[in-house]
Amino acid sequence: MFTESTSLGLDVHARSVVAAAIDGSTGELIRKKLPNDPVVISEFVTDLAREHGPLRITYEAGPTGFGLARTMLEAGYFVQVAAPSKLIRPPGDRVKTDRNDAMLLARLDRAGDIVPVRIPTRSEESARDLVRSRDDARRDLMTSRHRLGKLLLRHGYVFPGKTAWGRPHDVWMRGIRRDDLTSAGTGTLAAFDDACDTVHHGLARRDRLDVAITELAEGSEFTEITHRLVCLRGISTLTAFGLAVEIGDWERFTGKKLAAFLGLVPSEHSSGSSRKLGGITRTGNSHARRLLVESAWQHKKDYRPGPTLQMNWANVPAVIAQRADQGNRRLHRRWMTMDAHHKPRTVATTAFARELAGWCWFLATMEA
Repeated sequence: MFTESTSLGLDVHARSVVAAAIDGSTGELIRKKLPNDPVVISEFVTDLAREHGPLRITYEAGPTGFGLARTMLEAGYFVQVAAPSKLIRPPGDRVKTDRNDAMLLARLDRAGDIVPVRIPTRSEESARDLVRSRDDARRDLMTSRHRLGKLLLRHGYVFPGKTAWGRPHDVWMRGIRRDDLTSAGTGTLAAFDDACDTVHHGLARRDRLDVAITELAEGSEFTEITHRLVCLRGISTLTAFGLAVEIGDWERFTGKKLAAFLGLVPSEHSSGSSRKLGGITRTGNSHARRLLVESAWQHKKDYRPGPTLQMNWANVPAVIAQRADQGNRRLHRRWMTMDAHHKPRTVATTAFARELAGWCWFLATMEA
């Protein structure tokens, strides 16, 4: 798809930007290295557009974020952020430099082979930062709990109860600290106290982020989507808000495309008459995929709508609540069917997560 516009590829790093442009009319190549300064980049782009006509700016998604893309969009330029996993790189090209990467982006744009990612708004990125910070806190808390548990296990202490990290578990650990660990030495006592402090700090950090997410979920552009998604069993406010901010614009998908975007579809290796399906692709948004897999487990239990679910239904139009109820019943019936056929739990849960993604999309895009 050749056009008369000039294709500008940018290889963006924390301190520098390498630019490579191809003039669509003359084929002239323009290369330049710039500091990663929005003012300097804007001046370069303005001069380039004045001399070589309309621009198509492309850079690769990465740790530098979307600030440059939003700046160029606000200035009136066409900008696309390329998905790194979809870039077509020649297998024989073994020389990777910033100049070559920038030129590759410009050439792929000339050929129409750029697969862009969606550029989130500032409010969407702000909410996404909050959700991902909460996920980091969850992982850190889990790690600190494992360290504390393994410290006790090395000294022969195993919790006799069924559920760890509740109040009985806390009382048990305090008793061990008071009565038994004093003989283990000052080093062990210091390590135990530090591990306990880390766990308590992690709990406070997670709870603080939970409060912030709950407040934002009730007073932001994601409130309506959140209220719709919590009508499905297993999806709490935290999960619904996480899905809403990670996916962003639900209208750009269908139910099947959303499952593919989340990496919940089978991989495939087919050639000729041979067709082989493998495990799920695990591509796309891993955070949203994890949320759906965790929620899918909740549909195994008997379906009896409780007060929380009924309260969630009262916050949305009746037609949405009715469809959510149908989705909950269908998911539970399918789980019972797979359980009767002795389907492996992990396989069944992944299948339910894929279908649950479709129900989430249906409710999010449904006209009330």
